[in-house]
Amino acid sequence: MRGVVMHAPGDVRVQERPDPVIEEPTDAIIRVTAACICGSDLWPYRGAEPVQDAPMGHEYVGIVEQIGPDVREIQVGDYVVGSFVASDNTCEICEAGFQSRCRDQVMMGAIGTQAEKARIPLADGTLVTVPGEPTVAQAKSLLAASDVLGTGWFAAVAAEAGPGKTVAVVGDGAVGLLGILAAKRLGAERIIAFSRHADRQALAKQFGATDIVEERGEAGIAKVKELTGGYGAHSTIEAVGTQESMLQAIGSTRPGGHVGYVGVSHGVSLDGLDLFFATVSLLGGPAPVRRFLPELIDLIMTDQIDPGIVFDLELPLERAAEGYRAMDERRATKVLLTL
Repeated sequence: MRGVVMHAPGDVRVQERPDPVIEEPTDAIIRVTAACICGSDLWPYRGAEPVQDAPMGHEYVGIVEQIGPDVREIQVGDYVVGSFVASDNTCEICEAGFQSRCRDQVMMGAIGTQAEKARIPLADGTLVTVPGEPTVAQAKSLLAASDVLGTGWFAAVAAEAGPGKTVAVVGDGAVGLLGILAAKRLGAERIIAFSRHADRQALAKQFGATDIVEERGEAGIAKVKELTGGYGAHSTIEAVGTQESMLQAIGSTRPGGHVGYVGVSHGVSLDGLDLFFATVSLLGGPAPVRRFLPELIDLIMTDQIDPGIVFDLELPLERAAEGYRAMDERRATKVLLTL
């Protein structure tokens, strides 16, 4: 099969990879019908994480082609969506709603779903069957649900976005933008988006942002305070993963507020005394997308939300390297790879 491999920072190639096979009785093999490039894939691409000859991709939708003997819920021929973390969905951590930290978790990035086929471990716990046949637009949205929508949703839930709340969103990539969609859907009264890019500002407003702040750092924090009568946001989504973005998120949040942080942290350290006096709650990490998938699939398949419009560049799998360059150079927010 053909699949994306990152040989070194900046060196992405599409090449022949071995076809996946059933390795465990709980596995399934899917034919990937669409995949995409994640902002987190740019960390190794830019050299911020070590990488050598690694299969790439962790977001996917597809059709089940083969199942292991212990798979009971998923059937051959099912159109499925799965999380970027495979989970059994039965252990105590999963039952508490944190499937991304399942006792038996498997990170799908290690398998690589930017490929024609993929092995899905723990298929019954990981995959959710889509009812009916999705339209082209719905299929894009279902792909978004596999990670960026589910991650943005978790960020909004972790930040306790809801009716009457003001939500600030740090990060205007796909996760931040879909965090805006989630906050709006959860009933937030006001949503302040940090963004300096006109195209992303427009999409943020389309998803529900009421205010745009272009300032960053202390100036950005001051602007949020100005917009909220000196208080700060009730709820803040952090969707970048840098020192600046985390401090901006905490600083934008009022005492007693909540920060949902889902940007993959790189070089982030917090001063204990500053955090102590910030008096905010922090909850985040790898999003338990599997917790939200049934609800998100229903919202998508009933056309209540359209997160798929976050994809602003579509390329065939063979041109994946071009997609990585486009996202790295911020010429694209989110790249969909067609198969």
